[in-house]
Amino acid sequence: MFLKADNIKSAHAFSTRWGGVSKLSHTADFNLAYGRGDDNDTVIRNLELFGAEAGFEPRSVVSLPQIHSDIIYKVDGRDAGQGYYICEDIREGDGYITNSSDVTLGVKSADCVPILFEAFDGDKIIAVGAVHAGWRGSVKGIAPKCVRMLCEECGADAKNIRVAIGPCIHKCCFEVGEDFLCEFTDVLGNDIAMQFISRAQTPGKYFCDLVALNKYLLTNSGVIPENIEIVDRCTCCEPEMFFSHRYSRGLRGTMLSVIRM
Repeated sequence: MFLKADNIKSAHAFSTRWGGVSKLSHTADFNLAYGRGDDNDTVIRNLELFGAEAGFEPRSVVSLPQIHSDIIYKVDGRDAGQGYYICEDIREGDGYITNSSDVTLGVKSADCVPILFEAFDGDKIIAVGAVHAGWRGSVKGIAPKCVRMLCEECGADAKNIRVAIGPCIHKCCFEVGEDFLCEFTDVLGNDIAMQFISRAQTPGKYFCDLVALNKYLLTNSGVIPENIEIVDRCTCCEPEMFFSHRYSRGLRGTMLSVIRM
């Protein structure tokens, strides 16, 4: 049903595509997002099953509509349920931090990079965070922004933040074109961008390593490399285990990555 990272001590999980009740061929059987073809009751039942196994209360989850941005919110129990049980008049964004145990942070993905954060002080967990880092969010620096917010708003120290990068599309499968390369280099600068871009055999095509980019940005923000764990699974290489937007050409379910204090 889900994978975990060894370095994160808080209750957390990266869902797979198996363990739920979705019956459609493309969402079978653990789709955790509305708008993919399942009725809402099916999605909620999947969320309930996920919570029972991973150790969180389904109604505590906040998982707002994602827009491939670098928008991160500080949330608490007042935000619990938004995105699943509360769907009207809610914000949009791609990340969260909290120092409250009354809310579970949830980010959805099906190739994009889910990243979970845990800030600690000795043996005490003082805050957690979660971001959805598609390539646009990655380039905009949503991961280091989460580190900064944990430090500025929750009293964390970057060197005392553990990070887990979950299952996502890896360089082997993330082929992009010239337009992507231009936008990528416009934001990051050519010298940095080309550390994470390599030419494919097809003219005008490239492979992009979003995992390595996010690790680079995190370490530059003060996170100790040894505190970063990569769950080394490519969603596109393993469509039998994970939903992959690229592999399925958009006809797919959605996974959810969660963390709570």
